[in-house]
Amino acid sequence: MSSLKIIKKHNKHLNNPFPSNPKSLSFKQGTLLLNPRSTLSHHQIFTIGNDFQLIWRSENGGYISVSHKSQPAKSIWSTIPGQPFISTAMAETEVEESRGSFIVKDRNVRLLCNHQTIEDIKVLNEKDQDFAYGYVGFGSRYPVLEITGRVFGMKKNKYVSNKEKWDSLEKDVCVYVKYKLLFVQKNNNQIKFQIKLGKLNRVSSPKLSPRIYKGFVPKPTRARRIRVRLFGSFSKRKQVIVDSSNEEEYKEMKDGGSEYFNRICFTYSSEENERFFGFGEQFSHVDFKGRKVPIFVQEQGIGRGDQPITFAANLMKSLYLEGYEYSVFDLTQDDRVQIQIHGDCVEGRILYGNSPSELIEQFTESVGRPPVLPDWIISGAIVGMQGGTNKVRHVWEELVAHDVPISAFWLQDWVGERKTIIGSQLWWNWEVDDTRYHGWKQLIKDLRAQNIKLMTYCNPCLAPMDSKPNTKRNLFLEAKKLDILVKNKNGETYMVPNTAFDVGMLDLTHPNTAKWFKNILQEMVDDGVRGWMADFGEGLPVDACIYSGEDPISGHNRYPEIWAQINREFTEEWKNTLVEKEKEDPSESLVFFMRAGFRNSPKWAMLFWEGDQMVSWQANDGIKSAVVGLLSSGFCGYAFNHSDIGGYCAVNLPFYKYTRDEELLLRWMELNAFTTIFRTHEGNKPAVNSQFYSNERTLSHFARFAKVYKAWKFYRVQLVKEASQKGLPVVRHLFLHYPNDNHVHKLTYEQFLVGDEILVVPTLDKHKKNVKAYFPVGENCVWKHIWTGDLYDIKGSEACIEAPIGYPAVFVKDGSTVGENFLRNLREYKIL
Repeated sequence: MSSLKIIKKHNKHLNNPFPSNPKSLSFKQGTLLLNPRSTLSHHQIFTIGNDFQLIWRSENGGYISVSHKSQPAKSIWSTIPGQPFISTAMAETEVEESRGSFIVKDRNVRLLCNHQTIEDIKVLNEKDQDFAYGYVGFGSRYPVLEITGRVFGMKKNKYVSNKEKWDSLEKDVCVYVKYKLLFVQKNNNQIKFQIKLGKLNRVSSPKLSPRIYKGFVPKPTRARRIRVRLFGSFSKRKQVIVDSSNEEEYKEMKDGGSEYFNRICFTYSSEENERFFGFGEQFSHVDFKGRKVPIFVQEQGIGRGDQPITFAANLMKSLYLEGYEYSVFDLTQDDRVQIQIHGDCVEGRILYGNSPSELIEQFTESVGRPPVLPDWIISGAIVGMQGGTNKVRHVWEELVAHDVPISAFWLQDWVGERKTIIGSQLWWNWEVDDTRYHGWKQLIKDLRAQNIKLMTYCNPCLAPMDSKPNTKRNLFLEAKKLDILVKNKNGETYMVPNTAFDVGMLDLTHPNTAKWFKNILQEMVDDGVRGWMADFGEGLPVDACIYSGEDPISGHNRYPEIWAQINREFTEEWKNTLVEKEKEDPSESLVFFMRAGFRNSPKWAMLFWEGDQMVSWQANDGIKSAVVGLLSSGFCGYAFNHSDIGGYCAVNLPFYKYTRDEELLLRWMELNAFTTIFRTHEGNKPAVNSQFYSNERTLSHFARFAKVYKAWKFYRVQLVKEASQKGLPVVRHLFLHYPNDNHVHKLTYEQFLVGDEILVVPTLDKHKKNVKAYFPVGENCVWKHIWTGDLYDIKGSEACIEAPIGYPAVFVKDGSTVGENFLRNLREYKIL
């Protein structure tokens, strides 16, 4: 029996970008045994497909190693001699949830099987049909390699030696399970692995699960607490128990226990000096050695994808998981990595490459890459503002007077605005508010006449509209009537808490949802809208019931991918309705951008932004974290990413204040002038934040850096095309191009590359007027300071660079075509 317990804490804010290490299974060292009846020799080489091989060696207890045949001496994956690489257990899952943020814990861990036998390693050819695992699919190459054996637990933690035999141990074995580990080549540089466990075998009869009571007990208390127990690892029909001490407590009884384990640990060797980059979009760290990293979609990091790129001793390697189960990468030990997966099977891939760029290219070849962005969205500023038609026209006039290159106005409050306890928020009913935006179609027409697009906002949630007076359609009621909203365990609409109000969430797995929502997008685009923020996607409650019937935690991780897919399908379908010249006109292309994602999101989403940073200088959730998020996501295929200029989250309480000051806004403009998109946001409390239109200084600075952004458009076009072909990000950590420079490994937010031609050292501290720039060891080039023309040619050196407001530390490669064109454009725009 697997068990899921959920604690709702919607009165708390758990948006810690990197909380304390998750409460997962701890390392418990076991023993690896070779079946004495095995025919394996002391040293044996097995072929995997055409290009990979696995080596078995029996010394020191035995271990296996996988390598590419082109470099057989360089292992891309290996086990620890004498120690198991597969272990398993049964546990309960506890989830603390607070408005899109989650903390997942393991509870009541039992039946730990931390010893492993290898009974056989054999090569399977296409004619061998005694294995039915679904791993040999399109593009697979024979032969396939199969490792079989048992994983077992002992009574009273009995010591097990590598030299012992299974027959002598069997009397002390408490529980065991048979396993199969398979390796199959998928292409020239990737192999797939799959671990599958059999049924649990109890030699004795331990108690497998805690007692569950039946009945109904009312418990009126303030804190809402939900406990959900799921029976069967992946069955579509679940028995659910909900404990709601706010109103009532339900308890139901299900006899019997699960015949399958629900935790697998996959362990492989590491080195003390090994570095780990990736793990989706993270905001507090770049190198994760020494940490536990949970892979779970939520606000502000902790699991946007699951692909670590590893570097050690000049060897590049990468591994990622397929599937959507919750997992934790435990990197806390010097000599090993342990991946802990919630489930009874594991699938993933091991990649071979000679550089970080090669590994990213290999990874995105499998999971997908974004399309080329339309030219219009990368040509100038995306002006994010609110306030209604009159205010937009007034600000537009000021921007024209300051000669600001404008690509679009992004008006998130097009649906109308409500005042709540956290500030200004939107009516989540995706139609224009004709009172706030009177003359909506005329505004779009006037902007379009000046080659300026209009962009809007939507998300997969719908708010009840009973208190809004000028509603034309009540989308919440429509969706409820169509039965396409997520449900609770009672089969009723699940009202999901969101800051100051509750909403219904679209069930994206329902077959009727996509068509219905695409019709809403169609109405928006028919008015002339050409882009939108497709917000959220990370907040599906893990006790929700969805149409697909899938495991709720897996469904939670898959939800943002489906959300991206629906939006992307609409853009493609809409394009296909255009004819002749319209279809070829890039100015007619649609764009949407998202915050949430999982492994395959780069395939579907066109563009990302980093969610809601604090309007602060903080490392964990302010301007510095915006740089870390850009760089970490770039390792994982999120090629097009950016942050809100100035951040989003302001707090204006008597005892706790975070409001956007002018200096922070100006420095954030300088930073974002070197990202894929240059877009403003007023934040959740516009009245207390400094805005780009606040005064002459902010307007002039905004104009200056919109022109800086425009000045390298020619290079941005090139990088966008490269990203669609290879998956490489526009903004890059220096590690991508200087992997052998040890100092580079330590960098987080201090500096970054745009492509490989522009080096940016942003100013990210208040009142600071100089920065320390590092010039990496690698190719033979000289870096040229764009403002002074000073040259820096000493590799591996640091220099103190003056960086007053308006003159961030930016360098180009001296004599390069990109550098010369960038400088020429800056002079043309009268920036230099």
